[in-house]
Amino acid sequence: MGKIIVDAMGDACPLPVVKTKNAIKEMTESGTVEIHVDNEIAVQNLTKMANVKGYPVQSEKLSEQEYKVCMQIAVNGEAVEKVEEEQPTVCIPDARKKNKVIVISSNQMGGGSEELGKTLMKAFIYAVTQQDELPKTMLFYNSGVYMTCEDSPAIEDLKSLEAQGVEIMSCGTCLNYYGLSEQLQVGTVTNMYVIVETMEQADLLIKP
Repeated sequence: MGKIIVDAMGDACPLPVVKTKNAIKEMTESGTVEIHVDNEIAVQNLTKMANVKGYPVQSEKLSEQEYKVCMQIAVNGEAVEKVEEEQPTVCIPDARKKNKVIVISSNQMGGGSEELGKTLMKAFIYAVTQQDELPKTMLFYNSGVYMTCEDSPAIEDLKSLEAQGVEIMSCGTCLNYYGLSEQLQVGTVTNMYVIVETMEQADLLIKP
């Protein structure tokens, strides 16, 4: 039985879950994955992930700003398989056939703090790269076009998505308005007609 320790201290959502999933993928024998985080939200997210996957999980508060989450992982073993068999069967629609479109209309996510909003938007785009089923298209308009231009904290993630076949489109009028026409770093320029048409044809429209 081996043990893998995942250091997710200081990491914002969804990094602790992503790091844990990657650690589990690398396991070649049954054992424990021990994750260290600095907030209760991360503990809740990790516990939820373990429950969904059928991994036995325990958490412990080590200090005011440190928590430990331990998951028992059975590699090709009976424990996980048995738990999964006992769970009710749920039909999940095949998202691969859906025309999923993500609409980014701001360089911030949510209201309130501008700094927090920008951090959340960067985290949202990174989280998109970690999904099993990627969107077909991502539309950027209004101040959302800042995310596809120079100095954007999400450029590398967006380039990765584009390389995997995700269509990245930014509103040309918006680029002109903000003086960003010469600074576009990823994707193509589009217009409002195409934006509306793309949104109308979407099977699933996501707007953070």
